[in-house]
Amino acid sequence: MTKPRNKVVQVKRFGGPEGLEVVDAPLPTAGRGEVRVRMLASGLEYTDVLIRRHLYPQTMRHRLPFVMGYDVVGEVDQLGDGESGFQVGDRVADMTVVGSNAAYRTLRADRLARVPSGVDPAEAATLILSWTTAYQLLHRAARVQRGQRVLVQGAAGAVGQALLVLGRLAGLELWGTARGAHAALIRELGATPIDYQREDFTRVLPGGFDVVFDGIAQDGYRRSFAALKRGGLLCAYGYSAGVQAQRRMLTMLMWIARLYLWRWFPGGRRALFYSINVMRARHPAWFREDLQRLFELLATGAVRPRVAERISFDEVAEAHRRLEAGGLQGKLVLCPDLKP
Repeated sequence: MTKPRNKVVQVKRFGGPEGLEVVDAPLPTAGRGEVRVRMLASGLEYTDVLIRRHLYPQTMRHRLPFVMGYDVVGEVDQLGDGESGFQVGDRVADMTVVGSNAAYRTLRADRLARVPSGVDPAEAATLILSWTTAYQLLHRAARVQRGQRVLVQGAAGAVGQALLVLGRLAGLELWGTARGAHAALIRELGATPIDYQREDFTRVLPGGFDVVFDGIAQDGYRRSFAALKRGGLLCAYGYSAGVQAQRRMLTMLMWIARLYLWRWFPGGRRALFYSINVMRARHPAWFREDLQRLFELLATGAVRPRVAERISFDEVAEAHRRLEAGGLQGKLVLCPDLKP
């Protein structure tokens, strides 16, 4: 029987996609309380761009080289000592931040969510970061109520699409900003499209929105805050415009800090910054519960996340270029069994 071989995508220097390399690596062994998985799918996220460019707070202290890969859906192929909660062949998922763009990796058993049988691994992988972020923004951070009027910035992106789909299930009235070319997609997902290049979203709804979700930070979140109604809430969760403009990390951290000062402005409007990692650290059970709920919705067909393309190891660098260019209408997913 041929011994399995490991392959990983690592970042050897911070900066552009040319800093990524695919290399052979030692096959890991599951320790106590761990399982080893054969990776079936690992999503490529815009967050990976931040990590690769050394602009992501949670990985600022990582020393080069290290393996990329924010999430993983895999099949258990080895159990560590004393591990009895899983069996070889079980399909599981986890959010790892780094380390999952690999053919094999070890995972802590107590952090894993079970993936229902019959679910497409690539579709399941799209739910781990983007859709869990959206679910928690809606139900943990904003605690939305049926009938509220909600604006989603960057509605054609991975988290944006998930916010629209899950927001519609929650009975919200939705608007989404995107390029004009994506208007049909926004309508299909149940929202009113706003072409941010031609329309002023702060004037679309007289009186303002109940909630605005913003992962773009085009102007440091100022206009999103201005679009709120009295007593409204801005939930910021990213700063992709700052990355594209090559802003310094300190500048973007100042944008986040400023959100909490705005609560003292007249009008009762509030703002907060959501981080899935901070939320998971504070409420670890919520992450597993929420991801399991999303897997159930996927298994029943209630949600159908868009997979733009399944890619091989050899296509990862080009996939990062596509992520930075924008315009994707679904998730790029690394699938090791796929041949280039």
